[in-house]
Amino acid sequence: MAKVKLYDDLPKLPEKSEEEKEWALEILDALYKYYPDPHCALHHRNPFELLCATILSAQCTDVRVNKVTPDLFEAYPTPEAMSQAPIQELEELVRSTGFYRNKAKALKQSSQTIVEKHDGKVPQKMNELLEFYGVARKTANVVLGNAYNINVGVVVDTHVRRFANRYGLTEEEKNTDKIERDLMALFPRESWTDLSHLMIHHGRNACKARISEPPEHPLCEKYGIRCECQAMRER
Repeated sequence: MAKVKLYDDLPKLPEKSEEEKEWALEILDALYKYYPDPHCALHHRNPFELLCATILSAQCTDVRVNKVTPDLFEAYPTPEAMSQAPIQELEELVRSTGFYRNKAKALKQSSQTIVEKHDGKVPQKMNELLEFYGVARKTANVVLGNAYNINVGVVVDTHVRRFANRYGLTEEEKNTDKIERDLMALFPRESWTDLSHLMIHHGRNACKARISEPPEHPLCEKYGIRCECQAMRER
């Protein structure tokens, strides 16, 4: 019997020079120095809870999601229970996260898919997760990396996209798929899950979207080669 592949095939990655990879590794080492405990900010106890929390986190803060999920999981703790939940009740439970109708629909339909196609367990393959309603590559990467320790990509949110541009890790400003492939090509695979957490931590701490004055942080000063903060320092 043929072995089942646990890891999906990776997308074709761009070529990167040794100098570019060394630059990336320097940044990675510095990130670990300043943020030694990279972790997922969404509270969860199992892969199903993480999937639900990640669906709710779209255009919503992790803090808000973490306030909503305790009541949600108390009412519907399993895929079986959530798959049978009245949609109006789900909507009320997740209303404060925004876009609550679509999110409630995604929770219910994803739960149904887990029950009907995956024996009640969140699958461990990218292509299977992408079949879920409301689940795109970013959400799948969160679940695979944090629930199963399977690195098949890098989560690219607004913090990661901003960091990658300011630190000279990509030439792509908006296309998250291309930014993800650049990061995958630059950094060791075993670091991919941590990488997004590290960049997010720094984005929330120092490398903010709007800066009125240059951040007084060694990371920004040394590696933020394309950040507007460098021009501020020179003035």
